[in-house]
Amino acid sequence: MKPILFKNSTKRKSSEQKFWKSTGIKSCLLLSLLPLLTGCSPAQEEIFSVAKGILSGFNAMVFLLIFLCTGYQVVYLLIALFKKDPILPEGDSHRFAVLVAARNEEAVIGQLIDSINHQTYPKELVRIFVVADNCTDQTGEVAEQHGATVFYRQNKEQVGKGYALDFLLGKIKESGGAEKFDGYLVLDADNLLKEDFLCEMNKVFSAGYPIVSAYRNIKNYGDNWLSAGCGLTLLREAEFLNHARMQIKSCCAISGTGFLFSSEIEEEMGGWPFVSLTEDLEFNLYHAKKGRKIGYAADAILYDEQPVGFSQSWRQRLRWCKGYLVVCKKEWKSLWQAIFSGNLACYDLTMSVLPAVLVTLLGLAVNLIFSVVSLFFGGNFLDFLLYFSGVLGGTLATFFALGLVATISQWRRIPATAGKKIKYLFSFPIFMLLFLPICIHAFFAHVEWTPIAHSRALTLQEVEEEKA
Repeated sequence: MKPILFKNSTKRKSSEQKFWKSTGIKSCLLLSLLPLLTGCSPAQEEIFSVAKGILSGFNAMVFLLIFLCTGYQVVYLLIALFKKDPILPEGDSHRFAVLVAARNEEAVIGQLIDSINHQTYPKELVRIFVVADNCTDQTGEVAEQHGATVFYRQNKEQVGKGYALDFLLGKIKESGGAEKFDGYLVLDADNLLKEDFLCEMNKVFSAGYPIVSAYRNIKNYGDNWLSAGCGLTLLREAEFLNHARMQIKSCCAISGTGFLFSSEIEEEMGGWPFVSLTEDLEFNLYHAKKGRKIGYAADAILYDEQPVGFSQSWRQRLRWCKGYLVVCKKEWKSLWQAIFSGNLACYDLTMSVLPAVLVTLLGLAVNLIFSVVSLFFGGNFLDFLLYFSGVLGGTLATFFALGLVATISQWRRIPATAGKKIKYLFSFPIFMLLFLPICIHAFFAHVEWTPIAHSRALTLQEVEEEKA
């Protein structure tokens, strides 16, 4: 005998499931709110009172740690804003080799080479070398058409800018060109140089600095909040860290691109031995530990392209964070020895990158945990939420203040309209706050070097017109 099928049985079953699901959700919500509605026992009150005291002390410790990590940078800020720069003489002219490691950069490398060829510095003293590294496009051909000497590299095992630079320096030596140069200038394929860039770099180089870092600006600042956020970060590093270091004759830092080192430095290093995710940080620490001074050319301006896509921006900053962690893990013993022996440059370079972010992350996480626990176990949730909000609000306010000072002081140099400068100032704290989850990701992720796609094929004139 066939079973009797009721027409509405399926509907009835579905509605019953929805009812119980809805009831279950409501019950969970009521249970979670029950402690707030019924209060807590005297014993619980005493426990949470002690917890609030512990949290207050913890937050004070977090503030103290952040101050120890970054408090000296307030002095740097005042120096950069109010201390006048010394006037450097022109100095003797030197022969420079420009090194460009490029991977699939056919859209932008021609504009870089043109900006080098249009320098006011004597052209006969400059030669451009490009390594077309694992390229699948016409990067090498475009570079040759614009006047560069190109070497081609295919290596799928040793991937990254550090390996490419070492390969390029080796090829220059093999061709017998190494003895002709006084220094090597490292640039990225997406860069653009102001006409007097090499003249300004040469002034600092001639003043006795064997390594010189440039002022790194952003050519696509006005594209969106991500490119602007990265731009403000780099402008702050250039103006309020390197600029101040240079004025007090401390050790500055290079940052990925736009730096010059002497042929003697290259000879000592034996090429380019730094091949980590953050080869620039390795380079900085190597020379800081030796007590060597890195100079800064505040008027040597280059324009750099930064990511506008969220995933690409995340990957870039993930590489930075992971690279910092890897390098510090590798170098921590020698770093502590240098710091405790009085090497303030090592302390400065170590503290200026990531520690304050990690301490802030710890502070936010602990305050959030206390808030959640108080919600479910009968504590005064609003008190703990107030602690968390205070830490978060203070963090955002600090980021906003840093962005505000950088925006105002560098207003004339930022290549964007006034409206975009103001607009992206308010998104800057969110950009910086994203470093917190990125740091968490970096602790657990396996990160490999991946190229950042560049497509903003702008001329120097077009970038300058963005300021209008």
